[in-house]
Amino acid sequence: MPIATPEVYNEMLDRAKAGKFAYPAINVTSTQTLHAALRGFAEAESDGIIQMSTGGAEFLGGQYSKDMVSGAVALAEFAHVVAKKYPVNIALHTDHCPKDKLDGYVRPLIDLSAERVAKGENPLFQSHMWDGSAETLADNLAIGQELLAKAAAAKIILEVEITPTGGEEDGVSHEINDELYTSVEDAIRTAEALGLGEKGRYLLAASFGNVHGVYKPGNVVLRPELLKDLQQGVAERFGKQDPFDFVFHGGSGSTEEEIRTALENGVVKMNLDTDTQYAFTRPVAAHMFANYDGVLKVDGEVGNKKSYDPRTWGKLAEAGMAARVTEACANLRSTGTKLK
Repeated sequence: MPIATPEVYNEMLDRAKAGKFAYPAINVTSTQTLHAALRGFAEAESDGIIQMSTGGAEFLGGQYSKDMVSGAVALAEFAHVVAKKYPVNIALHTDHCPKDKLDGYVRPLIDLSAERVAKGENPLFQSHMWDGSAETLADNLAIGQELLAKAAAAKIILEVEITPTGGEEDGVSHEINDELYTSVEDAIRTAEALGLGEKGRYLLAASFGNVHGVYKPGNVVLRPELLKDLQQGVAERFGKQDPFDFVFHGGSGSTEEEIRTALENGVVKMNLDTDTQYAFTRPVAAHMFANYDGVLKVDGEVGNKKSYDPRTWGKLAEAGMAARVTEACANLRSTGTKLK
């Protein structure tokens, strides 16, 4: 199927919210990891979200120029071509973008999509993320208002992060402390500034103890039940039931119960990067160790071309990452829910 239109993406999110499931949002950094994500979604018969961080886009732009916009555009255009061969709907998204990178990443990409929409085409990306968690909430929401208006005009959904996620990702870092929990007052101020859909649709990355990186279950204190408090607090103030579409960040090491609670309270998107990076790299490491005398020209020998051919270990990497994406679909209850 082609990359999701704005209408299809909205329907995907609506169905997830109503059905108490969420889409894995898989970070990619190459055409190969893109194919791995597409394959995983197809094998799970789940629609999904594929995303690029600022660091991922910079990597895609090549190490000579490291241009984030050209890297993101190139992979997005590639995705629009190859996604047609997979029987699922895929939305393209850009991940965490802090204030100092807006002018070099999200704003130009929104402008590019606005140009496409003006010509009667669909936007290149279906959603973009503004990460203002390092700013004061007032400044965060002020920038959010500007970006939401531009995104809505380009038929794009905005994702906003209003309070910090712990750990570090692409240079954005926060301490792991009691500030990692969004308050009802934070949520009310967000609704006041950004509306509840009438100013444009947005996804909300609220904090309930989330931490980026690699952690075993129990090492991070997640409180996904907090999301219910946020929904109810805003519903009581504005009279709209379950007003937010939540995003689950920093999900590595989450327990099944934590994920289930998050889904019941309005999470429609859950980011996966750390786990899928490992799933991609692990088969490559195994191949290199098992075939070291083939991938290396040991003791003056010539090695084994079939062992060091990137297609040989690349296929293993794709299969490993695809399997992890399929597993994520099962954990998030999106398996078998693809739109027909």
